[in-house]
Parts: sequence; C-alpha cells; structure tokens
Amino acid sequence: MIGPLKPPAHRAALAADNVDSAYRRLRWQVFLGIFVGYAGYYLVRRNFTLAMPDLIELGYSRTDLGLALSGVSIAYGLSKFVMGNVSDRSNARGFMALGLACSALVMIFMGTVPIATSSVAIMFTLLLLNGWFQGMGWPPSGRVMVHWFSPSERGTKMAIWNVAHNIGGGLVGPIAILAVAMFADWHAILYLHGFFALAVAIYIYLMVRDTPQSQGLPPIEQYRNDYPEAFDYNASHEHEFSAKDIFLKYVLSNRLLWVIAIANAFVYFVRYGVLDWAPTYLSQAKHFSFEGTGWAYAFYEFAGIPGTLLCGWMSDRVFGGRRAPASILFMLATLICVVVYWLNPAGNPAIDTAMLIGIGFFIYGPVMLIGVHALDLAPKKAAGTAAGFTGLFGYVGGAVGASIIIGAVVDRAGWNAGFSLIVGACVAAMILLALTMRHSRHA
Repeated sequence: MIGPLKPPAHRAALAADNVDSAYRRLRWQVFLGIFVGYAGYYLVRRNFTLAMPDLIELGYSRTDLGLALSGVSIAYGLSKFVMGNVSDRSNARGFMALGLACSALVMIFMGTVPIATSSVAIMFTLLLLNGWFQGMGWPPSGRVMVHWFSPSERGTKMAIWNVAHNIGGGLVGPIAILAVAMFADWHAILYLHGFFALAVAIYIYLMVRDTPQSQGLPPIEQYRNDYPEAFDYNASHEHEFSAKDIFLKYVLSNRLLWVIAIANAFVYFVRYGVLDWAPTYLSQAKHFSFEGTGWAYAFYEFAGIPGTLLCGWMSDRVFGGRRAPASILFMLATLICVVVYWLNPAGNPAIDTAMLIGIGFFIYGPVMLIGVHALDLAPKKAAGTAAGFTGLFGYVGGAVGASIIIGAVVDRAGWNAGFSLIVGACVAAMILLALTMRHSRHA
C-alpha cells in the first residue's frame, strides 16, 4: 500500500521519562478514535432496513428487499476478510477514515438520487458497494486494539469498545425519526445518516494513531511486561507478516478458528434475522407505528451495551477466561426471548418491546466473545485477518441468510416459518460453541 494507508515508519524512541505519560494520553486518544469511529460505521450500515416498509408500499416484495439488503452482508463479509488482510499491513488511521467516508457517500447518493432506489438491481449494487467499504471498519480497530492494549487487559477493553456498535446502531432509529420529521421524506433516512457519518470520518483521522512504535513508543507487551501465551511471542511479531504467512500459517490452518467462525454464522443469523426484519415484522404483524418501530429498533441496540459488558465480565470472572460457557448461556437466554417475541399475540406492544430488548441484551455478548477469541488465537500482526475470517462466516453465511432466506421464506410460508429458522440457528450456535469448551480459555 502507498500514501496514507502505508504503515508509518517507527519514530525515534522517546526519552524514558516521557514514555509513561505519552502512552497514557495516546491510549485514551486512540481508544476514543476507534470507539466513536466504529459507532459512526453503524450509522450507515443497516439504516436501509428502516426505509424498507416505505419501499414495500412502493411495490417491492420482502423477497426483493431481502435480496437488495443482502448486498451489504455479502460484501461486508468478504471485505472484512480481504481488507482485514490489507489493514494488517496498512496505517489504521487513514484506512478506517477512508472506509467510513466512502460508505457515507454511498448512503448520501442513495438518499438524494432517485435512480438509486428505482430497482432491486441498483439497490443491491449500491448496498454491495456500501458493504465493501463497511469492511474497512473492524479490522483497523482490531489492529489498534492489539497494538495499544496488552493480552491481560484486552478482553475488558474489547468489551467496552464493542458497545460502540450498539451506540451507533441504537442511534439509527432516533436519527431516522428526526430525519423524517425534519424533511417529511423517507429518503432522509438514508442521507442524513450519511452526513453524520462523514463528520465521524474526520474525527477518526484526527484521533487515531497506528502503532506505539509510530509514535516513538516501545511495543505494548514490553511497556506493560505482558506477553501472550497462546503462541510463542518474539521480536519477529513486531514486523509486518506477508499475506501468505498470515493466511496459511496463522489463520487457515487454525482448526479452532474454523469452529468459532461457523458458530458465528449462526449467531449472526439470529442477530440479523431479528434486527433486519424488526421494522417490517413490527409494522406488518404487530401493527406498530413508524415511531414505535424506530424506538424498538433503538432499544434492541442499546440493550446490547450492558449485556455485552456483563457477558465479558462473566467470561473473565465467573468462568475463568473461558469464552464458551458465557456464550452458550447468553444464546440460551436469547432463544427464550425469541420464542416469546414470536408467539406473543399482536396488541401487546410492551411485551414485544421487552423481548426485543432482551434479545439485544443477550445476543451481543456471544458476538463480542467470538471476536475476542479470534484476536487471542493469532499474533497481533494477523489480528485483522483472524477477525475478518470469523466475520466472513458471520456475514456471508449468517447475515446474508437472514436477509435472503428469511425474506423468501416469510413471503412463501409466513412469519412462523421465518422464526422457526431463527430458533434453529440458536440451537446450532450453542452446539458448535459447546465443541470449544475444552479449548476456550484465553491467552
């Protein structure tokens, strides 16, 4: 890579008495950069789902819109894997800011140019492009995390950082309500989010720094005297790996990574099977208003914040660093909430909203823990690719299935058939996670 995406050369080392103060300041700075930055990515990732009821009124079917929406997940899963490898050899600062800026511009185009929503093919293509740029968000965040935070503190820091997407996703609903109120046009659901995301892209560039060495600081392992145990750390891990070594030596040959990646597909099927279709399901089957749907959508995301933190804490404190037990427990609770949400008769909006909150509370813990486990299983110079590998399965397998399969099944057999698939995915995820029980202790 060249230009702003190329990792900066190491600066001359700072004087010893300046290292501690510089590290404390920059760790807060880069953490805020990737936290706000990743929340910004979510403003323009799934906001299209809130426009889907209006598109159905224009004559599109659920199958049509599920196909169009699948473009985000297909491209995102592939991009998170491919661009994850690129990010492992790039400057996180420019890489992350560029991806969000491009994603925001796609959404602004979809909301302001009439032809953008004139056919399923055009919407699919634009959402595919958006999904590719979305794949430039998680990998550089993971790169920043493993370079600035050492193994023994990474689980807690990752749990805190991970709630950024709940904040970003939770703001989608209120911003959509604001957009329609301000402009009296459903297209504003697309473009207003895009303008907010552009501002966040600038913030990323101002705040994020690539590695401690690029700022004249020693590696984080040396600074905190905290070295990983999952693999033999040595000085060579501070050098950039080749793409071949990352793929073949540290990712594709890792059997445990394959198991958690497949489990991730089912976890994401549940996550997006509920989230993507909530606006349509609530408006059509439960007779919610647009405002009621928007707030329920927001509550789902915001509930993930305490749930994620609790799941991370339980994994570390209750289960001694074993990821699988906490994930299985939270998936079981998710299953119960999904069944109640599904079987609750229309006319009981408080129960529907409470179950959406419950699903959001429980589902994001396993989502987070699988990501943390992926980072634990590879050297930090391969962290983006390892995380991208699990993301590939989560999005191309799980989220795409949630968009296309559920939309088509509901059109043909009704909502009961769609929810049966979500329940089956919960069970499959728990079975696969159970296979990692003996090997789920973090480094």
